Amino acid sequence: MKENKFNFKKKFKNKKVLVTGHTGFKGSWLVSWLVLLGAEVTGLSIDIPTNPSHFRAIKLQNKINHKKMDIRNLKLLKKTFKKHQPDYVFHLAAQAIVKKSYLDPIYTWETNTIGTLNVLESLREIKKNCIAVLITSDKSYKNLEIKRGYKENDILGGKDPYSASKASAELAIQSHISSFFPLKKTKVFIGIARAGNVIGGGDWSENRLIPDCVKSWSKNKRALIRNPKSTRPWQHVLEAVSGYLLLASTLKRNKKLHGEAFNFGPDNTNNYSVIFLVKLIKKYWKVTSWKLSKKRKKGFYESNLLKLNSNKAKIKLKWKCILSFAETISMVADWYKNYYSKPKKMHEISLNQIRKYEKLLKKRSI
Repeated sequence: MKENKFNFKKKFKNKKVLVTGHTGFKGSWLVSWLVLLGAEVTGLSIDIPTNPSHFRAIKLQNKINHKKMDIRNLKLLKKTFKKHQPDYVFHLAAQAIVKKSYLDPIYTWETNTIGTLNVLESLREIKKNCIAVLITSDKSYKNLEIKRGYKENDILGGKDPYSASKASAELAIQSHISSFFPLKKTKVFIGIARAGNVIGGGDWSENRLIPDCVKSWSKNKRALIRNPKSTRPWQHVLEAVSGYLLLASTLKRNKKLHGEAFNFGPDNTNNYSVIFLVKLIKKYWKVTSWKLSKKRKKGFYESNLLKLNSNKAKIKLKWKCILSFAETISMVADWYKNYYSKPKKMHEISLNQIRKYEKLLKKRSI
């Protein structure tokens, strides 16, 4: 009988997993899933980036080995990797806000590029077989607004400090793989993940469409909408996280994927404008109103078209997005509505969404 590639419990149960950036939006959903799978998780993060946050809402600090750590501190990071000797590493720690990258470009470059380099150096402290998935960004690509969607071999780059720092991190990854983790000698096998524009419950990041709407509507205020005609590849956070887990588990059994990058983005059917998303999600709230922002910050570049081509992940990993756009919005709205009505039950709400998604994976996967 053929093994189910999405039987993640078999692959991660009782395994030592180290996650950087575990307090962030994506990181906290990833760690929640890993805990559900029975993994022994150690999380490294400089702080909890927002308040409120998904991490706090589900009280995740009580369920893992939670460590406050700055990935710019190479000495401490290497010491931690050497001590824990993880089976898996997921690197998500980053300064992830484009606007902040203009306000503090030095911190952005130090965290995203030097921080990634520090993780790579720390991986050299691991003396057993280990799988590392390093998460960069769909914004790593030089933004040429390609309608077919960016492929993994398209040119990297970035007009804003955030995008450029992520592209630079990818160059550091490729350099370290060639120099210190050659396929025939290494015990550490590395995969690179680039996800699309993820949405989901528990995201309260600044200048993010759904968090901005939810915060405003929960206070009966008008939401301010920027760039209404901009098109984004919307996908639920669990779609991207499933890609990270699948890449790690596939790399475990197929070492030839070592050093390869994979896009994890939705199909063309989930590429919608900002204004279309706002009109859809407002159906789930009793009181909603919004207005278009007429202000544009000088020097703040923001792309109008950003789309990934995920054919490589479909072919080599048998991965695809399984949720329709309507299902994605329904899950997001359900999480936030529960948060504002049943805040003490959010851990179970999040776990139930993961369980629901797992069941759909088995039914709809390639």
